[in-house]
Amino acid sequence: MPLRSSRRLAAVLATAAVALGASRLAAQAAAPQRPRLIVFLTVDQMRPDYLERWRGQLTGGLARLSQHGAFFTNAFQEHGVTETAPGHSVTMSGRFPNSTGILRNTAGVEDPQAPLLTSRDAPASPYRFRGSVLIDWLRTRDARSRALSISRKDRGAILPMGRAKQQVFWYATSNGEFTTSRYYADTLPTWIRAVNARRTAQRTAGRAWTLLLPPGEYAEPDSVPVENNGKGFTFPHVQSTDSARAAADLPSTPWMDALTLDAALAGLQTLGLGTGPQTDILAVSLSATDYIGHRYGPDSREQHDNILRLDRALGTFIDSLYRLRDSSTIVFALTADHGVTSYPELAAQRAGRPAPVRYDLSPAAVGLKSALRVNGVDTSAITMDGPLVYVNRAAFAAARVDPEPILRRFADVVRTTPGIARVDRVRDLSPRDTVRNAVTRRWMHMIPPDSPVEWVITPVQGAYPAGATIAEHGAPYDDDAHVPVIFYGPWFRTARFTERALVADMAPTLAHVAGVPPTERVDGRVLVRALVPGAPR
Repeated sequence: MPLRSSRRLAAVLATAAVALGASRLAAQAAAPQRPRLIVFLTVDQMRPDYLERWRGQLTGGLARLSQHGAFFTNAFQEHGVTETAPGHSVTMSGRFPNSTGILRNTAGVEDPQAPLLTSRDAPASPYRFRGSVLIDWLRTRDARSRALSISRKDRGAILPMGRAKQQVFWYATSNGEFTTSRYYADTLPTWIRAVNARRTAQRTAGRAWTLLLPPGEYAEPDSVPVENNGKGFTFPHVQSTDSARAAADLPSTPWMDALTLDAALAGLQTLGLGTGPQTDILAVSLSATDYIGHRYGPDSREQHDNILRLDRALGTFIDSLYRLRDSSTIVFALTADHGVTSYPELAAQRAGRPAPVRYDLSPAAVGLKSALRVNGVDTSAITMDGPLVYVNRAAFAAARVDPEPILRRFADVVRTTPGIARVDRVRDLSPRDTVRNAVTRRWMHMIPPDSPVEWVITPVQGAYPAGATIAEHGAPYDDDAHVPVIFYGPWFRTARFTERALVADMAPTLAHVAGVPPTERVDGRVLVRALVPGAPR
């Protein structure tokens, strides 16, 4: 090649290299840095329609997140038992309960080997939890990553952290203080003792929960006797003058969430979370919506006022956090562990239709026990825990009895019970039915392959169990499964998405923007459409 041509080619290549380098630098400048802090908010029993129903009255944190974040309005917890423990096991694991092993509240975090440090509440740990969560994935890249998880409920604080021994605290109603169990520590840190020393819960004694806005701003009637088991169902709601009783009742007031958020900020500041260079996690599970929702229902004036107060409390929390940390380094995520079903009689009355029959499984349970005794089998060989039917095949083997005829007869009796829609043997649930049949799909996502749960019972949609005096959730229907999924921060667009999303998608999406892969197979996917141009893909 002639010298002149060689020099011309070299010049062209040099110019191209400079241009390519400049474009890469520009792309890097446009792309957000990895977050230093992930704030994961789980609002217990939060229905997404609350954010629409009362949108015009939201001015704080819920308004900011839902109206300026990436809001997936068609999002779900995709498993059969829509309760607190299973839902929280999904939030930061990206996996369904058939993988996390958390099937019900009754088999969630209770652990007699993990007594609490400073209260008489039930011992608790994550010993039943299987697999890993987001904080584990972050620590595989940088062992300096830390997490603080705090909630009113033990399961709300424990399960988002999986089995990781991070800073995990929850509120004990027996003494009105935040505590933890010996799974995590032998003593409470100074900062949480300082939070407890304020005696915020006890100082609500005699305080009245009144409406935030004038009564005319609430469309819901205040006098609905089905609420709160027919007692104290009108405003104002006054705390006991006894400080211990007031502290025990605090979870059924909006002040519980305000206290939890204040404690979260105190912990963040003391622990130095979000100061980098690693990515840390602050997980906050807010429980008042669940307690108030159970007492008064999702269509109550009480829930309306609670959501408005939660909105303001979250606004104060976000503003306070931004004064402590650079907002450009923080990503928020918000979801719920489950929704809730309206009181069936009240919903039917307002819709002008017959109410679904309340179901009673006690006759079927009595008949089952009788059948077991007649066949010489221990009566605990088949047990019911809500909709789950456990079978101890070793007990049948010891009695030399075939369990199949007893199980089939029991299933037939349950199927004929008014208010029951279906009874399924777990091994017979077909993947072919999961595309269009949400109930089948959610049951398949619920039961681990090695679980002794062999049958699952599904009530009629909207039906309550007989004798229930509180608003209910736990069924595999959309009222209980439909939840908000929201991301907010420099990595995410301001947009509403109607495409289907799952709570299981949240952990892999957050891991993606944090630049770490999950360390095991997850059930969720990265919600790429929510990311801003230039964000990591």
